[in-house]
Amino acid sequence: EVQLVESGGGLVQTGGSLRLSCAASGFTFVQYAIGWFRQAPGKEREGVSCISADGPAYTANSVTGRFTISKDNDKNTVYLQMHSLKPEDTAVYHCASIDRPFCDSAYPNYDNWGQGTQVTVSS
Repeated sequence: EVQLVESGGGLVQTGGSLRLSCAASGFTFVQYAIGWFRQAPGKEREGVSCISADGPAYTANSVTGRFTISKDNDKNTVYLQMHSLKPEDTAVYHCASIDRPFCDSAYPNYDNWGQGTQVTVSS
């Protein structure tokens, strides 16, 4: 059974940092792309960043220079390091896997999702 479990969310002040983790199990982690998405209340889900089987592939313009995606194949875990957080980054952050080695910006194409972790940035 494929499982994705996010952790690391929380409440931070503007300008603060958080590191989100996505622990994966139940599939051959090194062969597939993993993405981070977020959804704020009343807004559509949006792609944040994605890492392909071979390395980084996509980061949204809104977070470029502030967020960095990485992965540890030995731990089957993908990370999202977030710096200079802004109130508009407040959302539930989900990781998701796609059944291919490269990223896709369209979230409906992702096959498996974690339950999400809340990130709240206070002004």
